[in-house]
Amino acid sequence: MLTIGDKLPAFDLLAVDHDSERAPGPDTAFKRLNQDSYPGKWKVLFFWPKDFTFVCPTEIKGYGDLLEAFGDRDTQLIGASTDSEFAHLAWRRDHQDLKGQSFPWLADIKHELAGALGILDRNEGVALRATFIVDPDNRIRHISVNDLSVGRNPQETLRLLDALQTDELCPCNWQKGEATIRF
Repeated sequence: MLTIGDKLPAFDLLAVDHDSERAPGPDTAFKRLNQDSYPGKWKVLFFWPKDFTFVCPTEIKGYGDLLEAFGDRDTQLIGASTDSEFAHLAWRRDHQDLKGQSFPWLADIKHELAGALGILDRNEGVALRATFIVDPDNRIRHISVNDLSVGRNPQETLRLLDALQTDELCPCNWQKGEATIRF
C-alpha cells in the first residue's frame, strides 16, 4: 500500500459525472478524469467495494451531504469502486439516497488505480473502504482503510482535512477554529 508523502498514481478513468442524473442518456453522463483533473485543489478520494450493496450508499450519501463543506475547503470529492461506469450510473439513478449526488464516481474496472494504491481485498478482489486525502501537489497526506463490513465517518475526514490544511501541529480531537500547538 502507498503511504503518506507518496504521489497519487497516474490514472485515466471514466467517471459518472455530477450531471448524470439530469443527462438524457449514458453517452452524456460520463467524463474522463485523471490525477491532474483538478489543478490546485485538494482531493478526497474514497473507494467503496461494490455498487448495489448496503453499507456503501450510506457512506456515499454521508460524503455527498458534506459536498459543500469540502468545496468551501477548495477540495474536490471523488468516489470510486471497481465497478463499471454503467453500474455506477444505474445505481445512482436507482437508489433513492444516491439520486442527485453531484460529485464524480470513478470506474476502476481493470483495478488499475486500486491496485496501484494497494487497496484491493485479497479474497474478494474489490477495493477496500479506503479514503485518501491528497494535497494540491498530488501528495497523499492521509490514508484510512476499513474492513469491508464497516462504514467510514465522513465528518472525521472533513476534520482531518481541516487539520492538514492548517500546516500546524493539531492535538487529539482538534476541531477547526481551535488553537493549534505552538512551541
